[in-house]
Amino acid sequence: MIPIAKPYLTEDDAKAAYDAVLSGWVTQGPRVKEFEEKFAAYTGAKFAVAVSSCTTALHLAMIVEGIGAGDEVICPSMSYIATANSIRYAGAVPVFAEVNADYNLDAADVEKRITKKTKAILLVHQMGMPADIDTFRALAGRYSLKLIEDAACAAGSSYKGTRIGSHSELVCFSFHPRKVITTGDGGMITTSSEPLYERLRILRQHGMSINDRERHLSPKIMFEEHVEIGYNYRMTDIQAAVGIRQLEKLDWLIGERRKIANSYFDAFRNIRSFRLPVEKPGYFSNYQSFSIYLAGLKGNSRNDLMQKMLDRGISTRRGIMLAHKEKAYTDLNFHIHLPVSEDLSENSILLPLYVPMDQESIDKVVQVTLSLAGA
Repeated sequence: MIPIAKPYLTEDDAKAAYDAVLSGWVTQGPRVKEFEEKFAAYTGAKFAVAVSSCTTALHLAMIVEGIGAGDEVICPSMSYIATANSIRYAGAVPVFAEVNADYNLDAADVEKRITKKTKAILLVHQMGMPADIDTFRALAGRYSLKLIEDAACAAGSSYKGTRIGSHSELVCFSFHPRKVITTGDGGMITTSSEPLYERLRILRQHGMSINDRERHLSPKIMFEEHVEIGYNYRMTDIQAAVGIRQLEKLDWLIGERRKIANSYFDAFRNIRSFRLPVEKPGYFSNYQSFSIYLAGLKGNSRNDLMQKMLDRGISTRRGIMLAHKEKAYTDLNFHIHLPVSEDLSENSILLPLYVPMDQESIDKVVQVTLSLAGA
């Protein structure tokens, strides 16, 4: 079976976890701090805060931006459901907007949905392809809105020569195994705002005024205070130890992923019934996923194609899900119709892409896709 994805984990990652276990620091400790500092430096942000997942990162971002009951946050429906869920965790209402053919938010449609209740725009870099940050920064500024980036898939991607992570006040990343680098699970928030950084650090650990590492290193006794209601959203030192090693490989991993993506481009670029990802000038994708829009299946449905590929030993995934089509959201968005999002979701497939992926596997994916899609 050729999987849709798999993490790239090696002996040095395992050794890092092993060393962390034997160090005695197994919860949030010195390795978390080191990972944060190195990730901030990599992205160009001043600060980074490690947390338990991108979902918890997004939730904390909502809280520190003062988003709560009665507020609206505009976001794509076309994203993993955690994007919308993070808004609801804060008590706010997600307002779903349309996307463009590149799967990222349509700025014109977002602007139409701004109301007096709108507090923020949650911008997703879908499948690692950067969204048009400058356009949304200008839009947010025009209406005095907060702009938060959901960069779950975008570690290592760049926009106009600068890595994702330093363009906006709050940018949230994922280290889930489906992402380019992984800590098993985990997330990171980057920011260049020191007040936001300090509050995020407190919120992720039960609202405590000092953390365990600071108390351990102090030559004097220290007593913590719980200054506000916080959360247990910490990353462990075991995860961070793996993350440090993974971060060292990130640029190489992206280079390898782009080689595989280029193989798909070479094989499919002249197939008129396929629409492939577009990397616009100034945009640099890590190709966390590779999606093909199927303009015509010649009688075959997308789901039939996926099943036939699975029968031949190739795992695929449907186009990016739509939150407004899920049962959890029908109460809020029963009458919403997003034709571009719905068309993309229903007529796209994600092809296998992981490191290392040998040429034989790449060739098989190409040949089977072409034969079954009638191209």
